Amino acid sequence: MALNRRQLGRQGLTVGAIGLGCMGMSQSYGPANEAESIDTLHRAIELGCDFFDTAEGYGPYTNEELLGRAFRGHREKVILATKFGFRFENGRQLGAETDSSPAAIRQAVEGSLRRLQTDHIDLLYQHRIDRKVPIEDVAGTVGELVKEGKVRFFGLSEVGAATLRRAHATHPVSALQSEYSLWERNLEADVMPVLRELGIGLVPFCPLGRGFLAGGVKRAEDYPEGDTRRIDERYQSGNYDANVRATQVVFDLAEAKDAKPAQIALAWLLQKGNFIVPIPGTKHRSHHEENIAADAVWLTPAETQSLDAALATGTVSGNRYPAWVMAGIDR
Repeated sequence: MALNRRQLGRQGLTVGAIGLGCMGMSQSYGPANEAESIDTLHRAIELGCDFFDTAEGYGPYTNEELLGRAFRGHREKVILATKFGFRFENGRQLGAETDSSPAAIRQAVEGSLRRLQTDHIDLLYQHRIDRKVPIEDVAGTVGELVKEGKVRFFGLSEVGAATLRRAHATHPVSALQSEYSLWERNLEADVMPVLRELGIGLVPFCPLGRGFLAGGVKRAEDYPEGDTRRIDERYQSGNYDANVRATQVVFDLAEAKDAKPAQIALAWLLQKGNFIVPIPGTKHRSHHEENIAADAVWLTPAETQSLDAALATGTVSGNRYPAWVMAGIDR
């Protein structure tokens, strides 16, 4: 069965209904495996997945370079999304420091184009809001890059309703990328209504609850040094136990429907609206094949309601991010 297609925004960006988040191929979740990652990227194309998400900050830089190598000779088959906005020095990211000045945006785009081995970026996001730079200046600069042909569509990441409105009034926003899943519902009250009103697509990252909705998770201390799950509060001590219990409903429904838990979680997202395109991350072909198959899984209204109720806001134990990371999220 071919992967269905969806439109992000009203500006003409059409992509496969499930994309691929590529960050974990270069950092955060265990050691990198370039050969397996490239095989996964190529297999994704075969499956009809054409929407690939990266950022200059992933590595930094190495994830864009990986995609540039992997898609050499395949550029016309893929839609590349990348992000700008953090500050770097000597090849290292300077914590949560941001710079979305017009000059910095242009410098970042030139670097991304070089590393991705392309002459245009399909979807360019501001990675995190820069409180020193008006969002109108950011949107205006990206709009200029669109006119120059270096960027096709404009996106934002982890911003709130007011920022979305201001940016969209300056240059159309095609997509918002934010954490959203069956167990992370922070967008539903304020942001989702604005997305629907303005016709902006939603690209959820961590759509599998950082692994809790897919299975196979371990306690924080069981991951190696350098793996971000070691410092994720939701993997630690009593939080881990509570979160395993809370997500059991997904595993029970998966067993009843002869599906994978990850497929249940992704199907729930897909049925929340045809403007939603999740980007589950993996570096393994088998996992990606299972994720893509979620496009063919259908949940009944009763099943959806039971999932909504079991994993309502406030169910998950532990903070989403450390305070210093949350400070950069525009809510």
